[in-house]
Formats: sequence, structure tokens, C-alpha cells
Amino acid sequence: MDASRKIPRAKRRPARRTALSASAALALCVLPSATFAQGAVSLPAKQIRVIVALAPGGGTDVVTRIVAARLTDIWGTPVVVENRAGGGQIIGTEFVARAPADGATLLAITPAHVINATLHEKLPYRWDRDFVPIVNMAATANVLVVHPSLPVKTTKELIALVRSRPGQMHYGSSGVGGASHLAFELFNSMAKLDVVHVPYKGGPPAVQDVLAGQIYLLMGNMPSVLQHIRSGRMRPLAIASSRRSPLLPELPTVAESALPGYEASNWNGLVAPAGTPQDLVTRYNADVVRVVTEPAIRDRLSSGGFDPIGDTPTQFSAYLKTEFQRWATVIRARGIKVD
Repeated sequence: MDASRKIPRAKRRPARRTALSASAALALCVLPSATFAQGAVSLPAKQIRVIVALAPGGGTDVVTRIVAARLTDIWGTPVVVENRAGGGQIIGTEFVARAPADGATLLAITPAHVINATLHEKLPYRWDRDFVPIVNMAATANVLVVHPSLPVKTTKELIALVRSRPGQMHYGSSGVGGASHLAFELFNSMAKLDVVHVPYKGGPPAVQDVLAGQIYLLMGNMPSVLQHIRSGRMRPLAIASSRRSPLLPELPTVAESALPGYEASNWNGLVAPAGTPQDLVTRYNADVVRVVTEPAIRDRLSSGGFDPIGDTPTQFSAYLKTEFQRWATVIRARGIKVD
């Protein structure tokens, strides 16, 4: 894919940070001065905008606003969240790719950031060239849920039932190429299932149709399905992350219950236009890590179904490459195309 313009690569420097240890996280929480090790770095004078390429109210919007509000307190500089939805997150992403690389405009990203590179033949930017990773803020587990009327209680039972009814069962998603769609397609591929995909315009309509019994299967993100699981209106079979969730500790992972190696989580990261000064990237990373590891913020995120992360730019860069390869393989193997 060719970008519509070339943006200089950010200057690369050897990574100086390693994975955040528990003791390091604690130090960031209790010693404010640790966050300002880059105190000589000047922040943009007026305000910092974080673009969310999605409509307000979704998981990425929620996480970004929680972090932005706390950064505003820490920096004394307004950190404003601006929603620029449309085009499967392409519109907002292109806006940031074309923004000045001065640290004043950042982008909150989801798996669509790397998924779109394979899903679309051409994009007006390159995910791996036109942006510099800052931090992965938090992840959200997907949960494999079914309508309670379906006579299954485990993932293995579901697989057996679907295999006995090839092409007769339907699952919903938030749309073609979205995270919930690809998560279920990865499940179908590994379990060798024939299930009909029903795309919706967003996650909420898909959730509502499962509740109404119009469709029976969904790989929904934790915040959107947790209340319905607790009320008994949805039956959870497994969690799609690599480990169990403290919100549903009795629920096994898909990997341990039926499909070893399966993992499909949503995540919410921050990137900046390529060419953003490295000292600014370093400071932004340190302060976001401080925010997501503060007990109050961590608890607020966790209670909403989000798993705080706070990795280094180097670690996040490597993770983005892994995610790109994971979903490119699924998209090509399943022949997924956008209209």
C-alpha cells in the first residue's frame, strides 16, 4: 500500500526501558518526581489533543478519557479527547498522520490500526511508517457468549453442536473486519467450523439481538456483555484472552477449554505522528504508565472490564507487529473483504 504522502521516520534510539516491574510501578505511583525525570522536556504550549477515531461512549473512548483527565491534572496542560469517527477508524487515523509531529496531536488506537492494513487495498497512511508507538494503555478481553436457550455450557459442547449443524447457526459482530468479527473467525478457523456471520453497525445492536434470541453466538468485549452475564441473560462459555479475568475468575479461557493457542483481545494504545521528538515520546510514555498504575485509576479501569498495561514504546512496537501478522493471517485465510 502506498501512502498519499511521505512522513519522515522518527529517529530511532536504543530502548532504555524494560518491562515495568511491580516495584517500578509502585515507585511511579508514590514518587511523583519519578514521572518528571524528563522534566526539562517542554510540552506543547496550549493543549494536547488525543484523537479517538470512533464515536463517543465505546471502550476506547472511555479508557482514553480516563487517562486524559488524569494527565491534565499532572501536566497542568489540557489534554482534550476529540472523536473523529468514520471509515472504520481510517478518517481519524489519517487526520493524525497528517498532523504536525510536535506532540500536540496523538491518536488512540485499537486492533483496527493494524487490521485495516490488510483489510483495505489502499490506505492514505502506513501504520508502520507514519506513526511512532507511545504506549499500550489497557486491554479488554473478549468473551464467548451464547443465548441461554442454546443447549451448551462449555466451549467443547458449542463446537460439537455447531459441527452438527454446518451453515445453520449465526454469530453477530460489530461489522466486517472489526475486532469481534475477526476474533470469531479465528475461533472458526481453529475449530474448523461453518458458522454464518451477521455483521451489525456496531457492537450494541449485535448484543441486543443475542439478548432477543435473534442470533445465538457472539464474541463480545467484556464491558458490553458483563452486565448481561451477571443478570443471566447471556451465558458465557470462555474468555478469549491469554489468562482468566478477575471479573469472571471461574470462566476458563478458550485456549485452556478447547483451542490451545487461541487469543483475541481488544486493546487501546497511543501513537503519535512519525517524527515526534523522542524525548516527548519518552515523557508521554512515563506519565501514561504512571496514570494506569495508580491504584485509583487501575481500579476504575479494572472494574469496567479493562486490564491496565503500561508497556514501553519498544514493547508496544513489537506487539503491533505481532498483531498485524496475527490478523493478516486470519483475513487472508478466511477471505475476508470489505464492501
